[in-house]
Amino acid sequence: MKSKLILIMLFIFTFGYSQKELGSKLEKYMDAQFAVNDFSGTVLVSKNDSILFKKAYGFADYEWKTENTIDSKFSLASVSKQFTAVAILQLAERKKLSLEDPIKLYFADFPKGEKITIKMLLTHNSGLQMDFDELYLSKTDLDQDSVYHYIIKKPLLFEPGTSTAYSNIGYYLLAKIIDKVSGQPYAVFLEQQLFSRAKMYNSGISTNNAIVDKMTKSYYFENDKLIKNPYINWNFNIGHDGVYSTVEDLYLWNKALFDSEIILSEESKKKMFTSYNDQNFGFGVLVNPFYNQDHQLIAHDGGFFGTMTSFNKYTNDNILITVLSNNQSKSYYIAYGLAGVCFGKEVELPYKHTQTVIDEKIYDQYAGEYENIKILKKDNKLYYLDYDIELLPESQTKFFRSDNCNTTVEFIKNKKGKVTQLEIKKAGIKEVKIKSKGV
Repeated sequence: MKSKLILIMLFIFTFGYSQKELGSKLEKYMDAQFAVNDFSGTVLVSKNDSILFKKAYGFADYEWKTENTIDSKFSLASVSKQFTAVAILQLAERKKLSLEDPIKLYFADFPKGEKITIKMLLTHNSGLQMDFDELYLSKTDLDQDSVYHYIIKKPLLFEPGTSTAYSNIGYYLLAKIIDKVSGQPYAVFLEQQLFSRAKMYNSGISTNNAIVDKMTKSYYFENDKLIKNPYINWNFNIGHDGVYSTVEDLYLWNKALFDSEIILSEESKKKMFTSYNDQNFGFGVLVNPFYNQDHQLIAHDGGFFGTMTSFNKYTNDNILITVLSNNQSKSYYIAYGLAGVCFGKEVELPYKHTQTVIDEKIYDQYAGEYENIKILKKDNKLYYLDYDIELLPESQTKFFRSDNCNTTVEFIKNKKGKVTQLEIKKAGIKEVKIKSKGV
């Protein structure tokens, strides 16, 4: 009995130590993101019921130099979509609607509304165009009718159900369906049926007039200089956007959604977490997207001007990684790097990249196809994938992307001096691509 107790204590000590060691590695990575790439925002990483790491960086308000804290509130951008999807599924559970309902039941004069279903809106298979931000980024005098009549004049991209195209308009219409079916405003329904149930007391829907305690301001880059976000009419930037939250509230959401039936039944969750098309769209989430690092992943990112967000649940590992930024920091890249740390990969820390001058004649050796990556040469410059992304040299063999220094490429030669491989590092995680042919 005594030896068994010793073994249990030893296991607890070892597990606790490994958790602490992992937390230290995560902090080291994020501290470098802050020091090198000026990350501003909050981060939380958890495994099972333990929070491995959470920390705030940068400023909530650059003008007053007010620092972010762990309970700072951030706009979630498209991470909001999963909340809209859950609300629709709740209404379906209560038999208030069916996922197969054509939207003509809710919008009688919508073009081809008899062919577009609620499910198609959820999975981006409706054919609706991407957005109507040309309205809500500039106009204060909008009303529901004028926005609706503007949207229905936009031609469909394809016949409903025949292809896939990401659509914010689809999720805006879902928010309007929630209004109609529940008999409550979208914001009230989410507050009562989602946020309160999950005990997310620091979450809500953005407005243009409410004073929200500890709400961050957002900033984006223009001509390499941070400026304040433009005006957004929050009355209409909802359904696809509009939710604000904290990393701690998103941790509670993760627990309520994945670990219980407080929010949805297991049957509804199965529907939500199924991939319905070749772009891996479930309902408000991506199911095993290409960046899953060979681990089962339910995720969604968001980006709108200065707001950059990432929500990642590795379901089999029970790991949550969420990154919220208010200064256009690439949260999705950072979350990818943090996942690599969690999975024990060798992850290079961010560092300052300095462009150097090299002999451009060597570029002929580097141009070519490396599996699914093309390296192109034009006018004595190297490009990544296409001619919009220039590669800038930091050594004779290593380059960084001009648009994203979180991605570097290094050309690897064999013993005969021939380039045979391309070593790509995204957020510090290495991928090796074999050269298939030159160009």
